[in-house]
Amino acid sequence: MPIPHAPARHSTHPGQDTDRRDGAILAALDVVPGPALRRMAGSPAAFFRGAAALFHHDLAASGAGAQGAPYLDERTSRVWIHGDLHAGSFGAYLDATGRLVFGVTGSDEAYVGPFTWDLKRCATSVALLGHARGLSDARITELVRAFAASYREHVHALASGADAGPPCTLDTADGPLLAVLRAARGQTRAGLLAPLTELSGGERRFAGGRGGVELDAAARYTVLAAFDGYLETLPETGPARPEAYRVKDVVGRRGPGTDGAAAYDLLLEGASDVLESDVVLTVRPAPASSLARYRPVPDVAEHVRHDGHRAALARRALQAHADPWLGWTALDGTGLLVGEVAPYTAGLDWSALDDPEEIAAAVAGLGRVTAAAHAAGDGKERHPLVPFRPERAVDAALAADEDGFGPLLADFAHSGAARARADHRIFVELLREGRFPVA
Repeated sequence: MPIPHAPARHSTHPGQDTDRRDGAILAALDVVPGPALRRMAGSPAAFFRGAAALFHHDLAASGAGAQGAPYLDERTSRVWIHGDLHAGSFGAYLDATGRLVFGVTGSDEAYVGPFTWDLKRCATSVALLGHARGLSDARITELVRAFAASYREHVHALASGADAGPPCTLDTADGPLLAVLRAARGQTRAGLLAPLTELSGGERRFAGGRGGVELDAAARYTVLAAFDGYLETLPETGPARPEAYRVKDVVGRRGPGTDGAAAYDLLLEGASDVLESDVVLTVRPAPASSLARYRPVPDVAEHVRHDGHRAALARRALQAHADPWLGWTALDGTGLLVGEVAPYTAGLDWSALDDPEEIAAAVAGLGRVTAAAHAAGDGKERHPLVPFRPERAVDAALAADEDGFGPLLADFAHSGAARARADHRIFVELLREGRFPVA
C-alpha cells in the first residue's frame, strides 16, 4: 500500500499518478466534516489520525487483507479490531469492576478484520511521532520493533492461558502509562458534573448556556422511548438498583451544520440518592466504519442491526469489563451508540515525553495493550462473528515466522509514514483549492 517516496502534488512531472492520488484522497475523505478537515491540515500526524478511511482504502487496494498475506488466514483475518488505532487511541478508564485500566479507547471505526491492519496503523503513527520528534530512522525502527515484540510476547502469554488480567493497571503499569493512570485516579465525578449541571430545588439538572437544544414534550417523549429500548441492551452486570436508571433531565446536542439535535445527553440518578453519584450518558449516532466500506464482511449484517450496535459490540470485544452503561438504541430509524461520559479518564500526552527511553517504554506498553484488545480475555462478551479465541489464532500465525514480524511492521511504518507526509501535502493543497465542501 504505502510507498517510501510518494510524489508531491505539484511535482515537476505531474500526471496520471498524481491525479489518481488526488482522487483517492477526495473520495476517501468525502464524509469528514469541515471542522475535522481543518484540524487535519495542522500536521502529518493530525492528517493521519483523521484519514483512517484513506489508510483502509490503500490497504484494501494493495491486497493486504487477503488470506495468504503475511500472518493472515481464515481466522486471523476476522478478529474484532479497533480500525483507527494510533498513538492517540489509548487512555485510562474505569472498567466495570472498578479498576483503572490503560487500554484502547473509542470504537467508531471498529469492525471485524485482519489483526495486522491495527498493528500497521499503530506502527505508522509511531513512525510519524518519532519523525516529528527528530528521531533517526534507526531509532524509529527500534521503537516499532519494541511495539511488535511486546505485542508478540503478550499475545503468546494470553494464548498460553497466563496473565489473563489487563496488562496496564495501577498495579502492573510503570513509566508514562502509570502516570496516566494516576492522573485518571485524581479525577472526580463531582468535578465532571460541576460544569455540566446545576442544582435547582435540591435536584440536579443540565446547566443552560452550553449550546444545548431544548426539547419540547414530543421530542423528549421520543428520546425517552429510545432510552427504554437502550435499557434492553445493557448487560446483566449493570447497576442492580432500579432507581439508577431514572432520567432526571435530557438535552439535545447540535451536530455540524444542523439546526436541530443530532445527539442527546441524559442525566440519570446513578448508584445512590447522593447527588454526586449522578450519571451523564451520551446518545449519539455512530458513523459508518470505513473498514466496512473498503473490506466488508458479508455475514456482519446477519448479526449487527446498525452502526451504533456495531460500535457497542466492538467496544465490549476490545475492552475487558467495558463500561457497564454501554449499549445501543435507535431513534427515527438511526442507530445510536449510548455510553457514559466517564469522569475517570486521562490520555497520554506524547508531547510531554522528551526522553527517548520514556517514549520506548510507552510504545512497548501500547503493544501489550493492543494484544489484550485483540484477545478474548476475561470479561469480554463473545459474539458469533468471532466464535474462536483470537489470541490463539494470532499466536499460531506469528509462530510460523517469528523473525519476520518486527521487520515487517518496521518497514511498513517507515513507508506508511512517508506516504502520510506526502498525502498531507496533497491534502492541504486540495483543501486550499476548495476541492472539499468545507463551510
